[in-house]
Amino acid sequence: MASPLALVAGLGNPGTRYDPTRHNAGFWFVDELARHHGGTFRSESRFSGDLATINIGGQKLVLLKPTTFMNRSGQSVAAVARYFKFAVEQVCIVHDELDLDAGTVRFKTGGGAGGHNGIKDVISHFSGNKNFHRLRLGIGHPGDRGKVLEYVLKAPSADDRRAIEAGMDLSLRVFDDLARGEFMLAMNVLHQRPENQSAHSSKA
Repeated sequence: MASPLALVAGLGNPGTRYDPTRHNAGFWFVDELARHHGGTFRSESRFSGDLATINIGGQKLVLLKPTTFMNRSGQSVAAVARYFKFAVEQVCIVHDELDLDAGTVRFKTGGGAGGHNGIKDVISHFSGNKNFHRLRLGIGHPGDRGKVLEYVLKAPSADDRRAIEAGMDLSLRVFDDLARGEFMLAMNVLHQRPENQSAHSSKA
């Protein structure tokens, strides 16, 4: 079993104009995680972010929403990790993922930024250390690289939003395992074929 998580940071852009956009899927998720476990976000200017604390099965987690813009997310994430003395391996970043269909969720540890500016900045502020975890929330792809910026800064269609929320719901159901460091247990559910995920959901 891996080390339990200590910090879960959802990535997004601050401000109400960005709230409904695809790029803020990380914010959507940590908001739901806080709501499910009785956490309340508060502004912490010293960390350039909003923080909440929750307890999942005896495991205390700090939740973070950076109030920097997406391409400076690492500044906030690293500041919180340093202050609480969290190891990079105890950090999970939740972010939107263009390379996954809307509603598909994948969990991974390490690897490159894959073109995601928020992840790129987190790696930079961790001095190149990539050994943090990522919960990747699929938002789909516009099909044209030239349209990516416009796409991520717009709200998803109603169908895509429902799919993304379904993926987040599944992730919330396995987050106890993730929090404890039981990553394979969670991945066995998250990475199943959709029909098998539906079967799991009916038993939850």
